[in-house]
Amino acid sequence: MNIGHTLRRIRESKHLSQGDVEKCTGLLRCYISRVENGHTVPAIETLEKIARGLEMPLYQVFYEANDQPPAPAANHVKGSEWGSSGKSARYFHKLVDCLSRMDKAHRLLLFEIVKKAAKRARQR
Repeated sequence: MNIGHTLRRIRESKHLSQGDVEKCTGLLRCYISRVENGHTVPAIETLEKIARGLEMPLYQVFYEANDQPPAPAANHVKGSEWGSSGKSARYFHKLVDCLSRMDKAHRLLLFEIVKKAAKRARQR
């Protein structure tokens, strides 16, 4: 399996150039080229950036064209649509970007604060 070939196939199927991927991921176009041509193996964090840039789930990077699993069924829970389009999607992507820049200790601290706020909101 060559992850670079898979990424190139997906990028081309979405009619994106390496420059387009550069703009949405912040990775250099020459680095994207090296990944696609198999000259370098990206870290999982880098693959996550590329997958976000290609607007696809990360797991699809690890499957060949023939053995793609079906996409997981969406949960139809009240409020599950938040973050899927429009302003909430832009906000969600900004949030993910900010969280990716934080170290683990700060993410855990923030998560604990959010859990307490959600618990208080439920009690009201």
